[in-house]
Amino acid sequence: MISTLYERTARQGFENLLGAQLYNLVNAVSVGDGGELRGDPDLGDLRYARPLSGWYWEVLPATDNTKGRLTSASLVLLNVPQATVEEAPFDQMYRRSYQEPGLNGETLQVLETEVVLDSDNHTARFRVMGSLSSVEADIETFDRTLLYYLGTVGLGTVLVNVMAILVALRPLGRVRRSLADVREGRAERLETGFPAEIEPLAVEMNGLIDNNRRIVERSRTQVGNLAHSLKTPIAILTNEASAFEPQKARVIEEQAARMRQQVQHYLDRARMAAQTQSIVFRTPIRDALERIARVIAKLNPHLEVSFEGERPDIVFAGERQDLEEVVGNLLDNAGKWAQSRIRLSYETEGAERFAVTVEDDGPGLSTEEIREALKRGRRLDEATPGSGLGLSIVRDITAEYRGMLELRRSDLGGLAARVVLPRIR
Repeated sequence: MISTLYERTARQGFENLLGAQLYNLVNAVSVGDGGELRGDPDLGDLRYARPLSGWYWEVLPATDNTKGRLTSASLVLLNVPQATVEEAPFDQMYRRSYQEPGLNGETLQVLETEVVLDSDNHTARFRVMGSLSSVEADIETFDRTLLYYLGTVGLGTVLVNVMAILVALRPLGRVRRSLADVREGRAERLETGFPAEIEPLAVEMNGLIDNNRRIVERSRTQVGNLAHSLKTPIAILTNEASAFEPQKARVIEEQAARMRQQVQHYLDRARMAAQTQSIVFRTPIRDALERIARVIAKLNPHLEVSFEGERPDIVFAGERQDLEEVVGNLLDNAGKWAQSRIRLSYETEGAERFAVTVEDDGPGLSTEEIREALKRGRRLDEATPGSGLGLSIVRDITAEYRGMLELRRSDLGGLAARVVLPRIR
C-alpha cells in the first residue's frame, strides 16, 4: 500500500512538474514582426541545460505564418518524434500527453499544447519532455528501500514476539515438568510460586490431585473394610464344616480356604497401598522377575525355568505386588501344564511400555480355548488344581494399567502368554 501511494504521488508530481514547466515555457516565448519565434526561456532546472539528460523543451511553428524553432540546450540538434493527433488527441485544456522513445534509451513523457501568440494568429507548438524512466527508477529504488526497512522491522518484530512468547510460556514449562514429577512419583503436588496468571491453574491441579488421592484412599478403605467384614463369616463356615459328612466338609473347607486367600490378598494390597503416599509407583522389573523365576523353579524342580532379558534399567510404572501377581499367575499356570521347560522373558515395547512373556512346552490352547480361558473363574480342566481366577486376574490388573494380555502358540510347542505394561521413561 505504501509503495502504491508513493508511486501515485511520484507520477502525479512528475505530471504536475511538466505542466508547470509547460506554462513557464509558454510565458517565455513570443513572436516577432516577421512571425519569427523568439525568447530565452529559463525553466529553472539544470537538466534542460545538460545534453541528452532526458529532459527537453521545444517550441515549433504550428501555422505557416510562424517561423523558427526554439529548443533547450539538452536537445542539441536532435528531434523527438511527435505523435499524431489521432494517436494522442488534445483534451479540454487543449493539451495532450503521450510517450515517446528518448534520445538516450529512456522513455520520455511528452506534454504538448498549441498557443496563438498574437492577434495575427501566429501559432506555436510547445513541447515539454521529461524522463519517465528516471521516475520509474526512483520508484524502484524506493520499493527496495521500503522492502529492506520493512523486512528488518518485520524480522525484528518476529524475534521480539518469539522472545516474548518464550518468556511468557516458561511458567507453563515449569507446570509441565512439575506434572511430570507428580506422574512419575518424584513429587506429590505441583510446586508453587508461579506468576499470577498461572498460579490459579497450579492451585486447581493440586486440588484435583488431592481429590483423586482422597477417592483412592476411600476406595482402599472400603476394600479393607469389606475384607475385614468377610473374614469372620469365612472363619465360621470353616468351623461349621466339621459338622457335615467328610466329603461335603472337605469341599466347604477348600472353598472357604480359597475365599480366605482372596480376601487376605486384597486386604494386604489395600494395606500396602495405604502405606504409600506416592501417586505413581516405580518397580525395577529385572529383580522382581528373577526372584519370581527362582521361586517357580524351586516349586517345580522337574522343570527347566529360563530367564531372558537384556535391559536392567526398565522400571514398571506400578506396584511391585501387581507385577509379581501378574507374572506369578502366568508362571503358575505354565508350571501346571509344562512338560519340561518354562521360559520367562521381557523386552521393551516402544518408548513407554514393556512386555513380559511366559512360555511353556505343554499342550497349548486352541483359539476357542483361549477365549474360554480368559473368562473369570473358567477352568478348562477341573482335574488340575486351582481356582480358575489366574488369567482373569492377570487380565484385570493389566486392564487397570491400560495394558494388554495376549495368548498365542509358543515356539516351544505350548502356550505363550504375553502382557504389555507401562514403564517409566
